[in-house]
Amino acid sequence: MSIAEIRDSLRSERRALQENYIERPNPARYLRAHAKIVDEHLRHIWQLLEIPADLALVAVGGYGRAELYPKSDIDLLILLPQQPDESLQQRLQDLVGKLWDIGLEVGHSVRTVGDCMSESSDVTVQTNLLEARHITGNQSLFMEMRETLSAHLSRRAFYLAKVQEQEQRHTRFVDTDYNLEPNLKESPGGLRDLQSVLWISRACGFGHTWQALAEADLITGTEARQITHHEHLLQDLRIRLHYLSGRHDDRLVFEYQTALAQQLGITASAQRRASEHLMQRYYRTKRAVLQLNAVLLQTMRTRIFPTAETYPLNEHFIARDDKLEARDEALFENEPSAILESFLVLEQHPRLTGFSAQTLRALWRARKLIGSAFRKDPHNRRLFIDLFRQPQGLTHALRRMNHLDILGRYLPPFGRIVGQMQHDLFHVYTVDEHILMVVRNLRRFTLPIYEHEYPLCSKLIHDFARPEVLYIAGMFHDIAKGRGGDHAQLGRVDATRFCKQHGLMREDTDLVVWLVEHHLTMSATAQKQDLSDQDVIAAFTAKIRNERYLSALYLLTVADIRGTSAKVWNAWKAQLLEDLYNAARRFLTSGKVADQVGEIRQRTTETLTLYAIHPDVYELLWAQFDADYFLRHEPHEIAWHTRMLAHRVNSVEPVVKTRLSRIGEGLQVLVYTQDKPYLFARICSFFAHMSYNIMEAKVHTTQHGYALDSFLVMDANNDKTVYRDVMNYIEYELAHLLTDDTPLAAPNVGRVSRQLKHFPIAPQVSIARDEKGQHILSVVAGDRPGLLARIAYLLAKHDIELRSAKINTLGSRAEDTFWISGEALERDGEVKDLIETLQQQLA
Repeated sequence: MSIAEIRDSLRSERRALQENYIERPNPARYLRAHAKIVDEHLRHIWQLLEIPADLALVAVGGYGRAELYPKSDIDLLILLPQQPDESLQQRLQDLVGKLWDIGLEVGHSVRTVGDCMSESSDVTVQTNLLEARHITGNQSLFMEMRETLSAHLSRRAFYLAKVQEQEQRHTRFVDTDYNLEPNLKESPGGLRDLQSVLWISRACGFGHTWQALAEADLITGTEARQITHHEHLLQDLRIRLHYLSGRHDDRLVFEYQTALAQQLGITASAQRRASEHLMQRYYRTKRAVLQLNAVLLQTMRTRIFPTAETYPLNEHFIARDDKLEARDEALFENEPSAILESFLVLEQHPRLTGFSAQTLRALWRARKLIGSAFRKDPHNRRLFIDLFRQPQGLTHALRRMNHLDILGRYLPPFGRIVGQMQHDLFHVYTVDEHILMVVRNLRRFTLPIYEHEYPLCSKLIHDFARPEVLYIAGMFHDIAKGRGGDHAQLGRVDATRFCKQHGLMREDTDLVVWLVEHHLTMSATAQKQDLSDQDVIAAFTAKIRNERYLSALYLLTVADIRGTSAKVWNAWKAQLLEDLYNAARRFLTSGKVADQVGEIRQRTTETLTLYAIHPDVYELLWAQFDADYFLRHEPHEIAWHTRMLAHRVNSVEPVVKTRLSRIGEGLQVLVYTQDKPYLFARICSFFAHMSYNIMEAKVHTTQHGYALDSFLVMDANNDKTVYRDVMNYIEYELAHLLTDDTPLAAPNVGRVSRQLKHFPIAPQVSIARDEKGQHILSVVAGDRPGLLARIAYLLAKHDIELRSAKINTLGSRAEDTFWISGEALERDGEVKDLIETLQQQLA
């Protein structure tokens, strides 16, 4: 066969293989068949080029174990009896070139047996050689390499190296970017975790198939079938993903999730997308793979390192080195309550790092004993509540219970949300993982090591009696997600039932239920309402029964927001929540909401006195401020404005001043200029071009017609180190921009994020009056660069004046609130037209 014929034959056979797979998918058969096809065509090339007979062509890596995915590289080792001369090097280069010519993406190495041994100190090379498979050429040379490797291989060193490698990989891939778009191969619970077990098993002589491991008594026949089932799903997804993407892409990104669900015949339900059902299936497989991986690694460790130190813990359990082990393998079958007791004992002995392999396997088998009778047993209910009352170890206990499918069986509502995705554009964890993150965050507040991160939270939880009620509320706050309806109200019912069944005191039950029902109230108030409005504070506080309720709600709210995504939380939100907490606490204790105008002026005057500024200096400036200005700004803000503007009351040129924000993140920007149309839109466009997010805007017009606008802005890239570098730039460039009277063109909005592209948000726009008759515009839309500038432009175009704005960005989701005024708002037809225009422009 010629090179062209070999190329055409390879393409034809691969195409037929793909068509056959779509009709009758069988991943294991496909992977072997694809490897076999490539083997045959490599032999043709080898013979065509008349490669010397004393060389060997060897498959390594995934190709070596005859698992070849559609777009994976072809990993080859060309094995030589001695170092090549120049002529042979040229022939080998020609060989590799021809392989690329026929359509094989080859990764190759050229080594002697000695080279292989010297390189095998690297565990990756050692692993590749361990899976080596002869394709053609000198078989005796290949066998020499295999035998030499076997003689050099240390079982214990290999085991420890592969376990460390897995731990490092898990750390690298446990990242928010991989939570909803996992890597099928590398992420925890992916194919690599299964391969790691087989590599170690092969190196230790236990076998290299799941059936061989069962025959070696490392796993049961049932476990072997379970592993094969989960491996089948991961392999199937990876094969299909390669075909969908047309490249070697192992990451299950949003772009392909819906298409994969369709291929697998998964349909949408009333409450959830087809892709969400697919991903829940994946996450449950991931959990099972992690569990089986842990069991097998520990089981093999016991075989490889047989000696262990043991000491008794109680009548049911002993410690074996740093692992908890049941004295009797049949303990859980004979006494099912010991299932929960095992986690309690683990909490009570911090030296222990987990369960022994024998106990892990026993717990995995025993999980099916958790049914209605188990849940109704008063002893089991006491044990479960005791888990939440231990001073340490709760987070680890709950995570282990979730991995072992015990938590979801004991709490069926929790079981329903295991692996459930949240395509709300800001949660980056599945619902169960988010809930456990919230409980983890609450526990962190109790640890001195995190006091610098959460000073107020640490203080409050230190003084909080029976903090287990917070952890229980955290467990139930989102437990009803995905059922349809208000998840807070549905979760309230679940929480009520749980607390009554588990014998919580009436006052603790009431608090847990109230927290679940109101867990969104504080964040919504802080991020979407005007905290300078005394009526807002009074209305919020009216929902709070006492200081214990206020502290509990604050703690849960901080833990909840921080448990959605590392990118959602920032210093601005922290300050808003703390301001609301302090204002509500003040109202609860004194009945007073906030300082009145006279008090605010007095406090500001005291601050200015520290700068040796006499009231005569700023008398003219303050004469231009009405009561609303003083009520809507903090004394430190007013003092800063006064120092910057006292000598510029009638400035002809725009005044732009910046300072580092007092909250420790971002910049405060002051803009003072004669008011004119589209001013706010110009400012928003300026910051959009800088890739800075406006977090909060306070817009004020003085008595003599000047705009005094203040902004809190943050770098959209979270680069906190550059703020001082750009302060002069903002002051000069923005002031210059505001002197330009050229009509403002409609601002462009930037590209949407990948997530927003595949899970778009239909814009929600509403205009309503509050109790004082003020008009409030609420906008929920997919976030993108320039969004705020576009909204500001459209408001100005409709002659709508902006008083204040709160910009709440949740990942790729914007939830913005604007306080607006204008004659057009008194005419229903124009209000309707404005809403429709905003919805169309923001779509």
